[in-house]
Amino acid sequence: MTSSPTRDRMLAGLPATDRVLDLAGVATRVWEAGDGPAILLLHGAIECGGAMWFPAARLLAQRHRVVVPDIPGLGESAPSPRLDVETFARWLVDLSTRLRLERPVIVAHSLIGSLTTSVAADRSLAARHLVIYAAPAVGPYRMPPRLRYLAVRFAIRPTAGNAERFDRFALHDLDATRRNDPAWFEAFESYTVARARVPHVKRTMRRLVGSQVRRIPDPALARVGVPTTLLWGRHDRMVPVSVAHHAAARHGWPLHVVDDAGHAPHIERPEAFCAELEAIMSVHR
Repeated sequence: MTSSPTRDRMLAGLPATDRVLDLAGVATRVWEAGDGPAILLLHGAIECGGAMWFPAARLLAQRHRVVVPDIPGLGESAPSPRLDVETFARWLVDLSTRLRLERPVIVAHSLIGSLTTSVAADRSLAARHLVIYAAPAVGPYRMPPRLRYLAVRFAIRPTAGNAERFDRFALHDLDATRRNDPAWFEAFESYTVARARVPHVKRTMRRLVGSQVRRIPDPALARVGVPTTLLWGRHDRMVPVSVAHHAAARHGWPLHVVDDAGHAPHIERPEAFCAELEAIMSVHR
């Protein structure tokens, strides 16, 4: 299965191995780069999948083996009939086995951060450290009305204009972020719009939004056995940092905050994001 040319533009300049693997019965697109201690980057509910990690991954790959899959049903991975805790756990185990990931650091963003946390609460997660990154389900959360409106509008009409409206809410400063790398950001927006028009991508997005904003009960979170840290953008309007402060106080999880960033610091301020991540990992080498 060949990759989209627009997706290839998003990964341009990064020496990466890009392939499709059958993981728990799902044809899964996975790319990886670098060498060293393994980091598994799990993207959130975004139509373009794992290519959105590129701004941070190219920095992390200088010191680490960075593994980036497209979650089933998003990016260029095939859909899964279900994407519940049991199904996702099997997929994660198969991913780790096939790629020989021995206790990697797992960074799980947004709604997939919620799902990954549920896996860690429900069963053993083979990870050295879990970084819960802007995930709504770890504390009291109510989806902002503006976010709901923009998400529905983009789902119904995936156009460049609606993508920009959504990104202006998701990012702290869209114009500054675009100036970081205009060619990459143009490819990011184009590829996201293209994937948002695919029927199974639409279905997967609806399922994730419907299931992964629900709060995980505190007794379940107390069962998370892997060392855990929270990572957030200070100006996140989609999942406010107050959610992280609540989880940090309730469960004793350290909280790292990236200044001048919204819901996606790895895109908005990749150097600062990677510095925080390196600080987290330095404690658990």
